[in-house]
Amino acid sequence: MRMTRLHAPTLKDDPKDAEVISHRLLVRGGYIRKLSAGIYDYLPLALRVLRKIQGIIREELDDAGAQEVLLPAVQPSEIWEESGRWALYGPELMRMKDRKGGDFCLGPTHEEVIVDLVRRDVRSWRALPINLYQIQTKFRDEIRPRAGLMRGREFIMKDAYSFDIDDAAANASYDEMFSAYGRIFSRCGLDFRPVEADTGAIGGSRSHEFQVLADSGEDAIVSCTNCGYAANIEQAELSKPEAVVGFTGTLERVETPKVRTIDEVSQFLTKPAQAFIKTLIVQADSDVHAVLIRGDHELNPIKLAKLLGVSEVVLAEDDTVKRVTGAPVGFAGPIGLDGVSSIIADYAVQGMSDAVVGGNAIDSHFTGVGESRDFEVDRFADLRMAMGGDDCPRCAGTLQDYRGIEVGHVFFLGTKYSEAMRCNYLDESGRERPMVMGCYGIGVSRIMAAAIEQNHDDSGIIWPTAIAPFHVTLLPLQMNKDAVVDAAQSLYQGLKDAGVEVLLDDRKERAGSKFKDAELIGIPLRIAIGSRGLDNGIVEAKVRGHDAVHELPLASVTDWVLEQLN
Repeated sequence: MRMTRLHAPTLKDDPKDAEVISHRLLVRGGYIRKLSAGIYDYLPLALRVLRKIQGIIREELDDAGAQEVLLPAVQPSEIWEESGRWALYGPELMRMKDRKGGDFCLGPTHEEVIVDLVRRDVRSWRALPINLYQIQTKFRDEIRPRAGLMRGREFIMKDAYSFDIDDAAANASYDEMFSAYGRIFSRCGLDFRPVEADTGAIGGSRSHEFQVLADSGEDAIVSCTNCGYAANIEQAELSKPEAVVGFTGTLERVETPKVRTIDEVSQFLTKPAQAFIKTLIVQADSDVHAVLIRGDHELNPIKLAKLLGVSEVVLAEDDTVKRVTGAPVGFAGPIGLDGVSSIIADYAVQGMSDAVVGGNAIDSHFTGVGESRDFEVDRFADLRMAMGGDDCPRCAGTLQDYRGIEVGHVFFLGTKYSEAMRCNYLDESGRERPMVMGCYGIGVSRIMAAAIEQNHDDSGIIWPTAIAPFHVTLLPLQMNKDAVVDAAQSLYQGLKDAGVEVLLDDRKERAGSKFKDAELIGIPLRIAIGSRGLDNGIVEAKVRGHDAVHELPLASVTDWVLEQLN
């Protein structure tokens, strides 16, 4: 491809609405343009990257036995009503009516559609297992689309769905897809971690996220430095610590005027946050509970909801807090508390001594508090978010914290959708049974953004070779010199004949502009051809992201390029 023919309008300045580096560089590098909030045009460079990502995905999924389909983007409400999600999905579901008044939606995901397809065509156990996937545009009407392609409303996604006869077979399909995902992200050149995760609204029981490690990541994850255990902090298990009981403090009520947060009271009493017990009043359906967490820890609402057997828990309203504690928000404590259904505490609270808790009265706290001596807990459990420095739940190692960008998610769905939608098969004895499902998603356009978040410098993008739009950019630095133009043309043709994807910058621009655009666009290898070097039969070669500049004889350029690519 010649730069004079390529539509890649690079920009000098960052777009005003760009929050993350991938958004800035994709716009400045001429990869994408914004059409509307969370909706983007993909320009030729971006499309080349996306097609390479899709090619890797197709190769690995086809090798794993999956088959590609293409399903409708517009979906009728009837199948969503069958699954029960039409009323539950929320405002992210873009709903519409056709000219006859029928209800439809733009597909944010395709569980209902794929189940409807399979239940109509697959009846016998002999036709199972089957795994169908597609690569398609999805739409979720995010309330606050942000970060460019990282959280848009319209995005390109690969979603796959497996159907098996029982849990054992479905788990085998899950494991096969898990392995395929690892190969996909490795081939894309990404540093990633597969982490245990919550299944969320999609349902199911077994779930892993594939997180690309990047400082800008939205998700907090922890990974063991010893055994490789990794999980989203919302899902990470924590070991039950040994409770040590040895009361050292004397219970005393102290006045704490105009201070209520842990930080404020900690500073006022000159005590560290880990000496505090936070009392959170929460609502779980119609019940109100008190939840106790150590002052330097954070409550994990997902763990708490699972413990209580409800879909979600929320902090109680201010008037509820005042009704059950007798004090405004900020002064709740477990001593003398009797207006709640139960008192539940995180394991780290068990055995705490000389602690500080709220006094259930305005501007008041208790010091010298001992758990079990001064208040009783109905139940202890793992209720907090994991963090770096915690003990690994699987071995003697230590958890380290990272930021991650979720680019893939695999779910063991079980029979959640097949039972609701009667997606059944006949077993060997002729008995009707629900198919057991798995669901597997990859954010194709998000991979493109995540790769940049992980691979960039102050000058621009540094593409992993496997997904770069081109392998090499050729920069003839003096387009008014016949020798330079002829050498560039010869190299261009020779590299193409060798199977190398080449971008020839044949614009009549200054050398500085060509270098800047080459760095911004981020192609892995750069060959600069100048008249001074050509006089000695030399060109300059550079690997993107490395400082070293190599002087190569003109005749050896193709061999050097092939060596770098291999």
